[in-house]
Formats: sequence, structure tokens, C-alpha cells
Amino acid sequence: MKARLIAIGEKPPAWVASGFAEYRKRLSHWLPLDLVEIEPGLRGKGRDAARATADEGARVIAALPKTAHVVALDGRGKAWSSEELAQRLQHWRNGGRDLAFLIGGPEGHAPDVLAVADETWSLGPLTLPHMLVRLVVAEQLYRAAALLANHPYHRA
Repeated sequence: MKARLIAIGEKPPAWVASGFAEYRKRLSHWLPLDLVEIEPGLRGKGRDAARATADEGARVIAALPKTAHVVALDGRGKAWSSEELAQRLQHWRNGGRDLAFLIGGPEGHAPDVLAVADETWSLGPLTLPHMLVRLVVAEQLYRAAALLANHPYHRA
């Protein structure tokens, strides 16, 4: 099983890229994780944010692996504890499909993206910078995989 993180936005700050790379490396033997960056839609004065979100959504859907189980990061989604995420990861493994985790743009996901998602995951009630979400997702996936492997990383 492999995972793909599909995220709106390009050129993360060096500290995000470094942190993501570290957790991606740690995770590699349990759950290979690829990052696909999607160009943001055009925003600004005189631009339609809904159109930008729809354009992003079309590019996200085009980047989805054909048979992947799709998990959209969304504030209205299900919030899981680390232990619950480990249970979800085991469930996903048992399903035998690759995974795709989706991080939206400034206005969130286009309705079309949410419609193709198999489930939604909330990182909690906080609003986080979208670049930081990349790092948090990679770390939490590593923590979940470590829990399943009885690795001492998780000490709750």
C-alpha cells in the first residue's frame, strides 16, 4: 500500500519541506508517501475565489490515483485521536487500496472534490496554515504506523 498527499500550493518554506521529508523518510518502510503539489487557482482583486477553488478541484481530481481510497482533510470531517487514526490505517490496509490524502486551498475543497472523497478527516477545531498541515499529516501517519508496529515513538 502506498499513500499520496495531494496539496494545493507550491514551494513550502524550508522548515516545512525539511520536516515533511524527515517524516516521509521515517514512514517509508511502513507506508511510502508521495507529495503532489497542485498549482493554486488565481486569486486577488477582481478574481472569483469560487472559480479558483473549482479550478484547483479539477486539478486535484485529475491527480487522484484511479483506485485509491480518498481522504479529504476538512474541518467538518471526523477528528481522530492518534490511536483512532492507527485503527483507521489498519482498516485501510485491510482494504488493500492505495490512499490519497487531500489538502485544499484557502477556501477549502471544491464541492466536486468532497463528492469523490471516501471520507473526511479533521485535524481539530484549530485553523492551521495549509503548508503546516502537510507536516502534521505526515507526522500523524508516521505515529499511526509506529503504533501499529509497536514502535516506541508514541508514548501517550
